[in-house]
Amino acid sequence: MNKDQGIGALIFIICIAIAVAYPLALLWPTLEAIRLWLIAIPVLIAFIGVLAIGAWIGWTMASTPPPKPISDSELGTTEEPKTTEST
Repeated sequence: MNKDQGIGALIFIICIAIAVAYPLALLWPTLEAIRLWLIAIPVLIAFIGVLAIGAWIGWTMASTPPPKPISDSELGTTEEPKTTEST
């Protein structure tokens, strides 16, 4: 097993352990004091993550220069301009 596979296995085991322990902790009758934090902390992390993604998108849009206009010669069109004939 290489290093990446080991890290992957560790992440898998941690995720399974949390997936089992988290609902049990929410339902455990003696853990009344920490139930709020068991819900609030993941919600806070997700909320901050969404805001961070939004901030990153905004920063990227604000700091990226606009593209150069594309001229007809760059498009490779050989179409002649339309003229109106008066007869």
